Amino acid sequence: MVRTLSTYLFVKRRLTPALLTEIARHGITGVEIFCARAHFNYQSPDVVREIAGTLRDNNLRLHALHAPAERDFNPMHESSAPLSICDPERVRRLEAVDEIKRALDVAEYLPFRYLVQHMGSSRDAADGHRFEAAFSSLEHLHIFAKARGVTLALENTPGELATPAHLRQFIIDTRLTDLRLCFDIGHAHIGDGVLASLEPMREFLVTSHIHDNHGLKDEHLLPYEGTIEWKSALPALPPGLPLVFELKEQPAYADPAPTSVALSAARAAFDRIERALSSPEAESQN
Repeated sequence: MVRTLSTYLFVKRRLTPALLTEIARHGITGVEIFCARAHFNYQSPDVVREIAGTLRDNNLRLHALHAPAERDFNPMHESSAPLSICDPERVRRLEAVDEIKRALDVAEYLPFRYLVQHMGSSRDAADGHRFEAAFSSLEHLHIFAKARGVTLALENTPGELATPAHLRQFIIDTRLTDLRLCFDIGHAHIGDGVLASLEPMREFLVTSHIHDNHGLKDEHLLPYEGTIEWKSALPALPPGLPLVFELKEQPAYADPAPTSVALSAARAAFDRIERALSSPEAESQN
């Protein structure tokens, strides 16, 4: 298992060489970088080259980028206005596509394999107009990504639109056969359940997001801190599926050393997941 961490854990901070070095120091060997410009300015070639050098120096592999999900009205703050590839308003939809293309351009300086992409927001209804808008966006984006050696991986998200069944049917109906899927286990737990959500996506899975919650809201807790039944969930995952921890910074990660506390907690969770994968019987006794 390649220990891979999403930098979403530190999305409220700027992604610096020092932070990446600290991530590597805690035994993590892969990262998924979250594209929020206040966190990682993917539009700056200088920033991208600096991050590329730091990853190389620390033997960190860039597994994926997470596509930008919100508009940046202020370079110091992330807005709450979504960037949506399924927006029925053409101008706003094209704005989202253009921003995602800027993130994909990172591959010119810093190769990565997958771009994890939201179809829409939790408030979006599963109507034909939005699916048509998503098709229009992704028809262009998947070609743009492929030219850069990147595969788009659509993520199951809370709400009506991007359910596992809808994502599967979208790929089949549109015949965008280069599209793949990212299984978010926490979102599945909030929705129809982990095992029921996994099956429709299984054929197209290339990556995942691993985190926990109590079944009501998207808490992004460490595994085993919520109510996911990991004993049954882990063996159900496809063998070899990359397990990317996508965690949220918690109040417990407080001074004097919030970064170290958060990363030590993640390392302990990686340890436990690895034990469970290698010896489910022993882990079930913990």
